[in-house]
Amino acid sequence: MHVLILGGTTEARALAGLLHGRVRVTSSLAGRVASPRLPAGEVRIGGFGGPEGLAAWLREHAVDAVIDATHPFAERISFNAAGAAATAHVPLLALRRPGWGPVEGDDWRSVRSLEEAARALDGLGDRVFLTTGRMGLAAFADCPQWFLVRSVDAPDAPMPARTELLLDRGPFTLDGERELLARHRIDVVVTKDSGGAATSPKLTAAREAGLPVVVVRRPPVPEGVRTAATPEEAAAWVLR
Repeated sequence: MHVLILGGTTEARALAGLLHGRVRVTSSLAGRVASPRLPAGEVRIGGFGGPEGLAAWLREHAVDAVIDATHPFAERISFNAAGAAATAHVPLLALRRPGWGPVEGDDWRSVRSLEEAARALDGLGDRVFLTTGRMGLAAFADCPQWFLVRSVDAPDAPMPARTELLLDRGPFTLDGERELLARHRIDVVVTKDSGGAATSPKLTAAREAGLPVVVVRRPPVPEGVRTAATPEEAAAWVLR
């Protein structure tokens, strides 16, 4: 049996580890991170050329099942995977970690896009902790606020004129996030609803500090695609 994991996430690596040695596993990484953490099994890096290219790859490599374990905001590859799997008649499962939700004491502003997040900053403060990754900074390029931008790799222009870059990779600790917010005198946090524990301490630190958090909602999983919440659930689906 040959399983293709569209990955790059912590969950994708965990799933590859669970399946390696039991079935043939190929993990596909987009190649946007300079030094990715490689999973167990075979690895390919780069795109497929849209849904048609992916469907052709599935046929050529005799893939029996596809797991879309990409980032919850990797909307294009998720829809490409749905189209390719349907064309190639290969079962598809989306592995999506549960999203975050506000708790008592949180001051969250829910928005639909990065552009809407940029507009929501008006009146919330001058110093912004932007944790949406290196892609999409153009949405904030015309904002007058000062931004602390944290990402794994350095982002490309355009970006806000008043920007300090912090190159770092999670998981992050609560003490570390508390210290970061205080040291940089942060007024507001902007994040995507990525879910998971690796980057959630910033939400707790923001709540403790009484800071507003602008949260970009997730795009939906393609209609009709079955989902699993954990690598263990996805592995059980494959092995069934």
